[in-house]
Amino acid sequence: MTLVAGVDSSTQSCKIVIRDAADGTLVRQGSAPHPPGTEVAPEAWWTAFGRAAEAAGGLDDVAALAVAGQQHGLVCLDADGGVVRPALLWNDTRSAAAADDLVRELGPKAWAEAVGSVPVASFTVTKLRWLAQHEPERAARVAAVCLPHDWLTWRLRGFGASGGVKSGGGEPGGAELEALTTDRSDASGTGYWSPRGGEYRPDLLELAFGRTPVLPRVLGPAQSPGPAAALRGDVLLGPGAGDNAAAALGLGARAGDVVVSIGTSGTVFAVCAAPTADPHGTIAGFADAAGAYLPLVCTLNAARVLDAAASTLGVDLAEVSRLALSAPLGAEGLTLIPYLEGERTPNLPDAAGSVHGLRLANATSAHLARAFVEGMLCGLADGLDALAAAGVPIERVLLVGGGARSEAVRRIAPAILGRTVSAPPPGEYVADGAALQAAWTLAGQPEPPRWRGGEAEVHEAAPALWIRERYREVRDAAVR
Repeated sequence: MTLVAGVDSSTQSCKIVIRDAADGTLVRQGSAPHPPGTEVAPEAWWTAFGRAAEAAGGLDDVAALAVAGQQHGLVCLDADGGVVRPALLWNDTRSAAAADDLVRELGPKAWAEAVGSVPVASFTVTKLRWLAQHEPERAARVAAVCLPHDWLTWRLRGFGASGGVKSGGGEPGGAELEALTTDRSDASGTGYWSPRGGEYRPDLLELAFGRTPVLPRVLGPAQSPGPAAALRGDVLLGPGAGDNAAAALGLGARAGDVVVSIGTSGTVFAVCAAPTADPHGTIAGFADAAGAYLPLVCTLNAARVLDAAASTLGVDLAEVSRLALSAPLGAEGLTLIPYLEGERTPNLPDAAGSVHGLRLANATSAHLARAFVEGMLCGLADGLDALAAAGVPIERVLLVGGGARSEAVRRIAPAILGRTVSAPPPGEYVADGAALQAAWTLAGQPEPPRWRGGEAEVHEAAPALWIRERYREVRDAAVR
């Protein structure tokens, strides 16, 4: 049996799955937490990787490995390969004003045409502008810029240990930085790489940062950057991917599939044959990890809305689900706007959540639980509507992520989304996608392998358009 490993270096943790390269059978897995917060020392990712590998029973028998990671994060390296400052994560919104400035300077239509997306605070390009404005001394030391999955792959190749002293060979200084690699899916989330053109846009980096540092070489699907010298010289590395692109691989998503993922953030994305360019900024026109495109709508508030419901009601998540299902559809007029940590779609980084329509008749724990679930789903439904309006084919809706483990979410989703929903078995689909990419890289075939997944749970319900209409009215009034 040939084994491959897939790594999901996410906001909250590092997860590793080890699977049979031939058919995808899960052999073992492990995980380790990441520090909380919106900025983190990248070395913490390396430490978590080691602990997750140990929890998974080690990597001594693995033939290939690939890393999927949280998108957009800013990792800055100096000329010796050392980290200049803690990495700014995708959910760090301090660059919101910088994003506004960049959009105003170039114009939203020009940004969408250049890189498929209109920058918001999540994007790497806005964080670079913030760094240049607010930490000029640190900015002056930046010799290279990469993303979380790029950095971890680079470390696995033996570079960057202890500020440039390698654990597995390599050359010092600039040669080490030139070894940085990424893939098209993650590069497409920076704001300075064009999915349509397949190339970096140094003019946009100049606009944001004033100069062009060393950038990772963009690998093609299943193109290896080299061996994982920090593990063993014969462990082949895959190119890696952004987390959503890896999830699409892990799910076996095809054209016509839309994935609604309820994790730390909420994402609604589709596999698409053609690139998109939305000048309104609702849809981010990303690339996928297999040579196609991945138009995506992201919300900052997803599974954490359920956590907030549990905290507010003083119960666990299972009880939130039970309470929500015990209340009537629409919660008798109680509506939650779930912008608990600002919001990315719509782009309102300083917004707050709110509850509307509270009356004596609906002032119960059950109604409030229902309003939390429906409000979260309404935010995701806005994303589904945006993809449909852009002409993205929608034949099947897949519901995944930690939030999809809630029975209430699965059963209420079809009414709010207005479509039949398929919920695959709970799994680590980002890590699974990375493992599949590792198997693909190892096989050297033009197409990824097809691993058989478990049977999806299908949910249907009559569309509750009136709930969406009420939500839109309340939302629009609240954000004016």
